[in-house]
Amino acid sequence: MDMRLSSALCSLLVGWIMGGSPTFAQTPGRWNVVEHGAVADGTTDNTAVFQAALDAARQAGGGIVDVPAGRFRFDGTLTIPAGVTLQGTYRVPPTADRRNVAKPDGSVLLTFAGRGSTDGPAFIQLSGQNAAVAGLVIAYPEWSADTVPPVPYPPCIASEGTENVGILDCCLLNPYEAIKLVRAHRHLVRNVTGYPSKRGIFVDECYDIGHIENIHFWPFGVTYQQDDPYCKWINTEGVAFELARTDWHYVSNTFCFGYGVGYKFSASQAGATNGNFLGLGADSCRRAVLVEQAQPPGLLITNGEFVGRWGSTDSVCIEIGDRVEGKVSLVNCSFWGPIDRCVWMRSPFGQFTASACHFVHWDNHKTGAPALQLDAGKAMVQACTFARDGLHVAVGPEVRHAILMGNQAASGFRVDNHAGARMTSLGNEQHPLDATPEARSHYQIDIGAMGDDRFLEGWSGREERSGAGPLGTARWSTGVSRICLPVVPESRYRVTVALRVPPQAESDEAGLYLDGERIAPLDRTSTSIAVELPPTSATQRVLELRCHGWIPRDVVPGSRDDRTLGVEAMTITMRADGAEERVFDANRGGWCAADDHPTSQP
Repeated sequence: MDMRLSSALCSLLVGWIMGGSPTFAQTPGRWNVVEHGAVADGTTDNTAVFQAALDAARQAGGGIVDVPAGRFRFDGTLTIPAGVTLQGTYRVPPTADRRNVAKPDGSVLLTFAGRGSTDGPAFIQLSGQNAAVAGLVIAYPEWSADTVPPVPYPPCIASEGTENVGILDCCLLNPYEAIKLVRAHRHLVRNVTGYPSKRGIFVDECYDIGHIENIHFWPFGVTYQQDDPYCKWINTEGVAFELARTDWHYVSNTFCFGYGVGYKFSASQAGATNGNFLGLGADSCRRAVLVEQAQPPGLLITNGEFVGRWGSTDSVCIEIGDRVEGKVSLVNCSFWGPIDRCVWMRSPFGQFTASACHFVHWDNHKTGAPALQLDAGKAMVQACTFARDGLHVAVGPEVRHAILMGNQAASGFRVDNHAGARMTSLGNEQHPLDATPEARSHYQIDIGAMGDDRFLEGWSGREERSGAGPLGTARWSTGVSRICLPVVPESRYRVTVALRVPPQAESDEAGLYLDGERIAPLDRTSTSIAVELPPTSATQRVLELRCHGWIPRDVVPGSRDDRTLGVEAMTITMRADGAEERVFDANRGGWCAADDHPTSQP
């Protein structure tokens, strides 16, 4: 047996026999900051003591500098040399709010350096190869959620011109900028939490595959309120993740909440990003993903979950800017919440692809916005599902080519195509009215029931009210609302709209309009409008219901409803000359006898 091993075993045995705990010499390659004179009282400046321990580790060829639990103050900055790790006890994120953020547990570094400017050195600089920090909570005691805009600071942790640096198991509480990595090749950032205000992680000029894993930027230290000035500032100005020039970057299982931009793909003088992005999450972001530029190999985004900014009406989950040249590819991503448009493709040079994605919500301010707005470039949308009615894809006249294939939607896949033959549609789910031509001869729409979105633009949400219609459902129009009605070309129709007109909606111009001309007036005595529509070669008629818009809060005592409303509509019936008596249920997609489905037609 090796004599050194035998001696160690004997020492352990003697300690056990004597009834005490075995003692060990200091572990080679480890230094303890307290043994070097650090004081964890929250008031003593520990900058020089920590740096001396770090330098000692470097002089010994590298090692680990241990930080026990306690609160260590710093008036200056730290430099982590090559081969040295500064390591604390932190392993899981604190659940800190405004009441206890000042006193998190674990190895806590309190930094006062650099207040008031983004210039100057980072609080911790990883300055050599294989330098790392792990297990630390870094807090800014002078930070206050009552200060808006937030006071700037230099980055919390940074590295430049290095290789194989690491940031592991750290909580960065409310820094102005958390992590900045420039020419830090093959870096590893893993298990980091916090709520950086201006920017969470920035990477540039990483030419050899960096890794960013298990990051959670969420309101640690803040009681989140969407209208709170501090939260609102981050929710419009802050960026959680930003990548400029990176080659083959890997980002996985990351999440952010409450940022202006969740994931920003920008471009520096060195270029833009390509990489693999798996399990991205962005909640309550005005732009969950903003692509300003991408390398030709593209951005490969899989299993993303994207939600619009709470309380907003202009959130776009993925915006692809007008200069993007690389491909943006989505696979198995989901979109929901307060969203205007799920995807906005603007680049004439780029390529956008969505496969097996699920679009739950969009057009949250009811202006007819599509789930996917394709303004330019090339696009492929295949095997995607759309959970609600409305316009699913808008294809603009500048689109070079779009292929829409094998997509499903509850009431049929709807496309507004302005690219002509440059758009190819194949195997998409049709609305029953489109799939059954004879159904377009005589059908009824129950307004307010599921399936009515396809026919309505610029209306308020669904409502249920006793006596509102055959199904007890209705919707309020606005000052100008549109009704989109499928027709059989060259057929004359009679359209009947059952409605209720409050006195506040009356005006000299109120009525039903076709091609800008009023075809039926509207006043408080109206319970329905019935009018003839002349034949057309088109497959759809678009009518406008115009009236005086009014706000319930202004006219109904005690109301807090600040919507702009018009008239309340219950049903719409379309019947072509010579059509059969049976009526097609446009909401559900099936025939029913006239006795089973009473219409509003006189």
